[in-house]
Amino acid sequence: MMFQTRDRDRRAVGMWLLFMAALVFIMVVVGGATRLTESGLSMVDWRPVTGVLPPIGDVEWQAEFTKYKASPEYKLKNYGMDLEDFKGIFYWEWAHRLLGRLIGLFFFVPMVWFWARGRVPDGYKPRLVVLFVMGGLQGLLGWYMVKSGLVDEPAVSHYRLTAHLSLALLIFAALFWTALSLLNPSPERTTKTIKRLSHVTALVLVLQIVMGALVAGLKAGHIFNTWPLMGDSFVPEGLLAMEPVWRNFFDNAVTTQFDHRIGAYVLTALTFSLLWLGRDHSFRLKKGVYALTAAVLLQMFLGITMLLKEVPVSWGTAHQGGGVLVLAAIIYLMHMQRGRTAQ
Repeated sequence: MMFQTRDRDRRAVGMWLLFMAALVFIMVVVGGATRLTESGLSMVDWRPVTGVLPPIGDVEWQAEFTKYKASPEYKLKNYGMDLEDFKGIFYWEWAHRLLGRLIGLFFFVPMVWFWARGRVPDGYKPRLVVLFVMGGLQGLLGWYMVKSGLVDEPAVSHYRLTAHLSLALLIFAALFWTALSLLNPSPERTTKTIKRLSHVTALVLVLQIVMGALVAGLKAGHIFNTWPLMGDSFVPEGLLAMEPVWRNFFDNAVTTQFDHRIGAYVLTALTFSLLWLGRDHSFRLKKGVYALTAAVLLQMFLGITMLLKEVPVSWGTAHQGGGVLVLAAIIYLMHMQRGRTAQ
């Protein structure tokens, strides 16, 4: 009976964390849409409690719009915007922040309930606390990012945007991994080669995600909207135009787009290598490799289409969501191989 109770608790907590990972996935997608619609700087202050509700009535909307008119974005980019257009961008940012608050609420209340009833499995209380703290830090980092676009230039720091997106995906990865540990405690037998290659693939994916965030922050997707060439050549002009050379990898839009393309090719090659090596292994392992292959191919299609269409909101948002699916797939594959190898 005790073992049945423990299994029930593990499943309940695991399903809750899986639900939280799904909410973070939605949050990342909404964040992508907020960025692509250029709505992120529409709310010029941060009110964690009183900002839950949007402005109600003409007086509140006019007051909010007046604050926005004092921002660099209105003065330098959206001068002359009317109230209705302002509402259009405001609601995106408000929805993004509201979803963040709801994620915090949906995490904190069940955590306290499971904790009070003694249903948190052994060893998982510290993990839940760390996850909750990470969520709070993500909110602070989000506001720190927004502040960078409210000073002189109407654009957020691409470094802060990269940090904000990276932390969101780290939270997603931690939630998903912990949920899998509770729901699928038994690892799958594998080989050292596949396990190591899976870790290398994961490392390349992390670098690819970081580079993708830099591409987004620098709006590098709006240049060289051709594929497979960048303009008239595979290696574009201006690739290493900045001095010192290392700055190109972080501040040069041409270089970041080129690196992101190369990263996609490397990631695809590694994925097909896993597909080949895993062909004779268990169905569960092959299922994980198939899922990763499908996610990578989908992401490649979304990325190329987005680029050729010059980064519309729809395709850009889908591409950001596709990146989370690839991350989920590699986590799933690595998680099932976390035990000892067969050789």
